[in-house]
Amino acid sequence: MRSRLLPAGTLAAAVATAVLLGGCSSGDDWSQPHAKPSAVGTLGPGFSDPAAPPAPEATITPRPGSWNGIRPSKDYRVVLLTAGKDRQTRTLVNAVTKWAGEVNASLRTVTATKSNQFIPRISEAIDMKPDLVISAGNDLIDPLAMVTPNHLDQQFLVVGAELAEPTANVTAADWTGASFRGEGLGMSSAYDAATFTPERAARAVRAGVAAVLNGLTGIVVWID
Repeated sequence: MRSRLLPAGTLAAAVATAVLLGGCSSGDDWSQPHAKPSAVGTLGPGFSDPAAPPAPEATITPRPGSWNGIRPSKDYRVVLLTAGKDRQTRTLVNAVTKWAGEVNASLRTVTATKSNQFIPRISEAIDMKPDLVISAGNDLIDPLAMVTPNHLDQQFLVVGAELAEPTANVTAADWTGASFRGEGLGMSSAYDAATFTPERAARAVRAGVAAVLNGLTGIVVWID
């Protein structure tokens, strides 16, 4: 049988297509081996007291900007877990997406649109084995409280809300005007949707991730 040789240009195009389909970028292909993430940079003075690490479920109030010198190492894998179409949730989602682009994190988004999807979507996010799951949306708080204690090896960051009794793998970044802690406790009397500004949400994401990267987990990071 006579073999057929492809013209050089056609062969090059075929190789390029195979590379794209194969997902050779380490930042996009999560099936490839992945180095343990680390913090790049150092926390500024006033983020927390190194001589007295916060106790589990404690609240710290970092000095504004003390988290600005921290970013994750290359190819930090993040799943943004979100539920809700309200303006507050959209603001949080936009803040996480913008942060991921600025620090070159590898970001994937998992969205739950119905209540019966909440726990399956959390499980889906965990199954991706990211370095961090960031949650945005009050509807996810009660489901997270049920699921997270059974997955202590997976780090979570809740932005704009918090779990009432978080385990060591769940950190929250919160502020006055947010702080929803689940249906059983109801909405905080200080809740104010107007406090969910792009600027405040951005600070909360950065401060929360800085805490996780430095092993300050299972706490609430309170943003002034």
